[in-house]
Amino acid sequence: MATQAQHDLLADKAQQKVQRRKRFEQVFPLLVEELIGYLQSENMPADAQDWFKRNLNYNTPGGKLNRGLSVVDTVEILLCTDTATGKKVRELSEPEYLKAAILGWCVELLQAYFLVADDMMDASITRRGQPCWYRVEGVANIAINDAFMLEAAIYFLLKKHFRSEPYYGLLLELFHDVTFQTELGQLIDLITAPEDHVDLSKFSLNKHHLIVVYKTAFYSFYLPVALAMRMAGITDDSLYQAALDILIPMGEYFQVQDDYLDCYGSPEDIGKIGTDILDNKCSWNINVALANATPDQRAILDANYGRKDADCEQRVKQIFSAPNIDIAARFERYEKESYEKLNALIDALPEGAGATETSSGLRREVFRSFLEKVYKRAK
Repeated sequence: MATQAQHDLLADKAQQKVQRRKRFEQVFPLLVEELIGYLQSENMPADAQDWFKRNLNYNTPGGKLNRGLSVVDTVEILLCTDTATGKKVRELSEPEYLKAAILGWCVELLQAYFLVADDMMDASITRRGQPCWYRVEGVANIAINDAFMLEAAIYFLLKKHFRSEPYYGLLLELFHDVTFQTELGQLIDLITAPEDHVDLSKFSLNKHHLIVVYKTAFYSFYLPVALAMRMAGITDDSLYQAALDILIPMGEYFQVQDDYLDCYGSPEDIGKIGTDILDNKCSWNINVALANATPDQRAILDANYGRKDADCEQRVKQIFSAPNIDIAARFERYEKESYEKLNALIDALPEGAGATETSSGLRREVFRSFLEKVYKRAK
């Protein structure tokens, strides 16, 4: 049973999380103002300015903001902890915080760009509890250009705030590389599992691995940390490789977990009713089932997966629960093995590698904080 002290500690952590998010959110209106100011300087008409502002505010804030906040958290670990003890010795200065937050919002703009486009490709109905942008009255296919403008906003902000920094070119390289990698993942996903044509012969665990690594892990896990490392002055290429070696499998574990929760998570916890089976998603669950199914089970999966029918969905779930497949038990083993593997990779990282006079170097805490957020999550 938790003690009062433990309750107080949890309450304090929750309050700190709320405050961190609030401070981060307060930066976004300043960036919107800068972007709209650019349109004004180019003599864009008032209705174009209003449209872009609404696009920015509708699609960028409002999510969990985990990717953007991770940039700030990582910069704080790298710049504000003591190299010898690993303890926090100071707070970020206002200019440091602002730069970290702008990089965080650039990641959130990248996310917004992907989601606006992805919702059109998937013919999705809602996003974050509101209509997808292209379904808002009067938007329709203008959303294609709006997605491009969300991406372009990233490079405007990077140029405005980081052009004088020695690592400016490396920031551009990171965003360009990760954007291309994510689009490659989206391509594999779209041609492997189109919603209107079910062909399970195209599915495999290797295809699933490629989709989740390229579509999710690079921009959701590696990008926030790599941006923070650049800002902290870490230049050793081997440390970026070490970060990649930890964060890509962590991102894959996160997505496998997401796939599992779509089928087995509580709708109250995950905030939605899972639809991966109905939508013909190339998820971890179906690929594990296909790899272990008998011919009779395979026939049932072929006949029922990706059909917009609740009875078909239940037949697929019955196969998932069959003793020779048992997705729940396999996920439990996968989660345990992933956690052990990730901890071993983190432990092998030289603590404080790449430290300078101003940076504590690459610290294990960067990766432990990420793992703590995702391990055994229920939502």
